[in-house]
Amino acid sequence: MKTPLQRIRIGALSLAIVFVVSILGYHYLGEYDWLDSVWMVFITVSTVGYGENSNSSDAIQILTMLLIVFGVSSSVYTFGGFIQLLLEGEVERAFGRRKMTKEIERLENHVIICGYGKMGRDLVSQLEHRKIPFVVVDIDAEKSRLAQESGLLSINGDATSEEILKLAHFDTARALVTSLPTDAENVFITLTGRNLRADVQIIAKSEHESSCGKLRQAGADKVVMPHRIGAQQMERMISRPTTAAMVELFAEASYLEMELDEFRVGPNSGLAGLALAESRIKEQFNLLVVGIQKLEGDFQFNPSSTDVLQASDTLLVMGSLRDINRMKATFQN
Repeated sequence: MKTPLQRIRIGALSLAIVFVVSILGYHYLGEYDWLDSVWMVFITVSTVGYGENSNSSDAIQILTMLLIVFGVSSSVYTFGGFIQLLLEGEVERAFGRRKMTKEIERLENHVIICGYGKMGRDLVSQLEHRKIPFVVVDIDAEKSRLAQESGLLSINGDATSEEILKLAHFDTARALVTSLPTDAENVFITLTGRNLRADVQIIAKSEHESSCGKLRQAGADKVVMPHRIGAQQMERMISRPTTAAMVELFAEASYLEMELDEFRVGPNSGLAGLALAESRIKEQFNLLVVGIQKLEGDFQFNPSSTDVLQASDTLLVMGSLRDINRMKATFQN
């Protein structure tokens, strides 16, 4: 069954063809000038009618009858599609898609989530809590509709296509997350994304151990195995319940009292070159510096007060979200 927009496109195309052919027919068969030819077509299709001209040739009479049949039929078909479009709310949805497209075009430093399944929906919840912009891409029209009805920026399309990733403004994205059901799809999306950009972070889901190496070879920076993470959390609950509770506490987006966050030291932040004690992060913001990751990748847990902060170091801090945001605002690069 044709959608209203398809009916309008088909009807408009048919009507345009009927108009062009009829105008040419009146001009060349009936020797009307161009304006009169257009006039004849318009008053015939609109069923306004005109005075009977018995001197018209057989060819013109046949042309007029065909014009009435096909012209009026095309007009009714097109108008019917427009009425259906209004009744089904397609106009409102079309404007909504246009608005969404403009919002996606303005995205920068955002996350592209490929797949709006269970993991995709959970990730959306976490990113919304962190106020990180994102756009959802899913080939399933129903899932895309659900995402849009939830007020999310969503694109219905195949994420393995370069064109779809470009529609999601992949050139300005900070990360690409692929969480599709099969490892083969995730490998292909990873490969497509890495071919488009070498500097974007790509995080991929894997269901099988054997696929982890393939995803890394395809260009994934991180590979997540949900069943392994679940098993590790269960083990902590059994052997280290308090530790498990703390990990769950920090992972839960709805818990706003305590956060574990990170901050990258910029060359103009005012922290570069200071010892940790001199930064007064604890005194000013009531935050605990859990660790420091160096640019080379080395991670120092529980750093001492004499450790010197360098540009491009990443601080792992723990405290309330309000205090963390105050610190970030104070030491903005």
